[in-house]
Amino acid sequence: MIGPDNTIGIFGGGQLGRMSGIAARRMGYGVAVFEPAPNCPAGAIADLEVNADYEDVEALDRFLAAVDVVTYEFENIPAATLRHAAEQRPINPSAEILHICQNREREKNFLRAAGIPHADFKVVESAEELSLAFEAIGFPCVLKTVEFGYDGKGQIKIAETPSDPDALWNNFDCPRGLLEAWIPFEKELSVIVARNNHAVSAMFPVGENIHTDHILDITIVPARVSDRVIETALNIGRTVADLLELTGLLAVELFLTKSGDLLVNEMAPRPHNSGHYSFDACKTSQFEQHVRSVCDLPLGSTDLLTPVVMVNILGQAWSGGEPDWATLLAEPGTKLHLYGKAAARKGRKMGHYCVLSNSIDDALDRAIRIKAEVFDES
Repeated sequence: MIGPDNTIGIFGGGQLGRMSGIAARRMGYGVAVFEPAPNCPAGAIADLEVNADYEDVEALDRFLAAVDVVTYEFENIPAATLRHAAEQRPINPSAEILHICQNREREKNFLRAAGIPHADFKVVESAEELSLAFEAIGFPCVLKTVEFGYDGKGQIKIAETPSDPDALWNNFDCPRGLLEAWIPFEKELSVIVARNNHAVSAMFPVGENIHTDHILDITIVPARVSDRVIETALNIGRTVADLLELTGLLAVELFLTKSGDLLVNEMAPRPHNSGHYSFDACKTSQFEQHVRSVCDLPLGSTDLLTPVVMVNILGQAWSGGEPDWATLLAEPGTKLHLYGKAAARKGRKMGHYCVLSNSIDDALDRAIRIKAEVFDES
């Protein structure tokens, strides 16, 4: 166990690191952040902020000397950095888990080997292999980069046989891709599981997610699905965490198909956007649970205290000037979280708000009304 008299080091300085750091500080931990860009959201609440390239060994050693355990808030961390850090400090979730989840090919191969349901896929390295993959996968389908993809980046939906596969591949401009079957899903769901070093796990309520332009827009908890779907989703999350021998937090995104099946879409070994509601609506937030699991403390209760709807606030909300926070906060049961980012840009996650209510229908109605009244996202 790594107790509260120690310091947690976080790779990445975004909002997930900020909210994890807030939870850690409330529990008595010190917080250090390693982030290339200065004045990052997580740095504002940290005892130490190291701004350097992830491959800067001197800066990395200075960071590691100040911490007792290391975690991360996003996946795109160089493998060499993780190997170097692991030689000096424990990393949770492990570098091996991050190695799997930061690469779509490795992630899909893990799911395939484990027998976890997922969309059919083929790995391609040339226009010729892409044409063969079209024959195997069919249409519509999605061509994705194997690395550095999030919020819809690094992927192209292909509705029918392209007239010029060579041009498509050349424009894709990536040495290795993954062609995946398009899933006509009924709903998108997510499961967040925490697991400590003693193989004890705790599951958060299943979230129902609505995306707009590939970016998470709204999360509804509890998800509006059957008990059977809930049980299956939780079992998948628990199984994946056990197979990975997870110590830490893991989010598993799922497609609920029109036939009622669940397919794993992506995994993220860190706090997740779809779990932000837990700060306000659960006995233990995903961020406190992340700290507990990373430090091998007993896990907290994940009981849902009230139905809740979480809505992301993106940079375009500032296109008409500062949003009317007073109107938002005047709504009963509404909680505002802003991330401290200096510049508002279209598509950039600047904050979120949660609407709590005794009824999920009421919470959703009010969340949508607030969005229409307060935010100009044109």
